[in-house]
Amino acid sequence: MNQVQHLLEALPAGNIQALSRSISLVENEVPGYEDLLCNLPLSNQPVIGITGAPGAGKSTLTDGLIEVIIKQNKRVAVLCVDPSSPFSRGALLGDRLRMNTWYNHPSVYIRSVASRGALGGLCPTVIEITDVLKTAPFDYIIVETVGVGQNEVEIAALADVTVVMYVPEAGDEVQTMKAGLTEIADIFVVNKADRPGAQQFKHNLQKLVAHQQKNISVIKTIATEKEGIEVLFEAILKKSKIQAIRRRK
Repeated sequence: MNQVQHLLEALPAGNIQALSRSISLVENEVPGYEDLLCNLPLSNQPVIGITGAPGAGKSTLTDGLIEVIIKQNKRVAVLCVDPSSPFSRGALLGDRLRMNTWYNHPSVYIRSVASRGALGGLCPTVIEITDVLKTAPFDYIIVETVGVGQNEVEIAALADVTVVMYVPEAGDEVQTMKAGLTEIADIFVVNKADRPGAQQFKHNLQKLVAHQQKNISVIKTIATEKEGIEVLFEAILKKSKIQAIRRRK
């Protein structure tokens, strides 16, 4: 039995070693990775994208979402896109330390991949790696981008539900309207909502949503205290169901 065939049989069974090996095969474009991708079975687990500027609290929020998912006896895979080391081109793990509670949990799989200089907050093979994750028996897949700027919005093409994070210091309504990230959000999160100006910033986002006549939820969270995370997850589930209905039409 060749390596690719072995991986294809082991992935649906939840073999973590096979999953890690498959992702490495795809990420590094090792010979045989195309055969693996061409033979992956179709799957429709919802993909949740978490994006926003550096320092918005994406990793802490992801940690909170993992906890909510685990409490519901579900399984989750987290794909974290990190900046690349200028020397090794590998991922600089950095904020992954905030999720260290879950690394050995049997229902959680966390994988960091390097952006390798790619724009858009993702890595060149992120779509293919996500397809590999969908083959394994997870209920949800979370993709957390590297901190992005105003025009790097590729996460929307990958995720079923895109969560765009801000902090109260992000700027006034006019600055927000100029940001390309507002065009791809399914949910806005105002994190660090215990800081001054959080309620006003949320109000500005709500006015923006109403002005553009878009069905975008605006939710306040304090990720470090796990406040608002369950409300956010309920909103994600609702949006995911809507997207699933649209795909079937």
